[in-house]
Amino acid sequence: MNIEVVATCPLGSKCEEIRDNKIHRCAWSIQLAGRNPNTGEQTDERGCAMAWLPVLLIENSQQQRATGAAVESFRNEMVKANQVIPMALSAVLRQPGATDLGARDVAAITQD
Repeated sequence: MNIEVVATCPLGSKCEEIRDNKIHRCAWSIQLAGRNPNTGEQTDERGCAMAWLPVLLIENSQQQRATGAAVESFRNEMVKANQVIPMALSAVLRQPGATDLGARDVAAITQD
């Protein structure tokens, strides 16, 4: 025996119906186009915003993880650059003809 599953509105409403030669559409009925984060398939369908909420939350989480990874990568590059700059500055200041800074000034600059 094959039982058909029918989704119904918990508020007792219809998403869309024609009455009096007008289309009456629920305010929560939205058109969603894009890629399904669970399956990777392209989707373009209309449905209830409340029903789409779990899918949208999953997509939001994936985007936040990607943003966090990009920020962490940027931070790591900045840490590397900040370690190289004092060494390069120290090497330049120790060359003959460099500005007349004392050894104490060079140490203070490169200490950070």
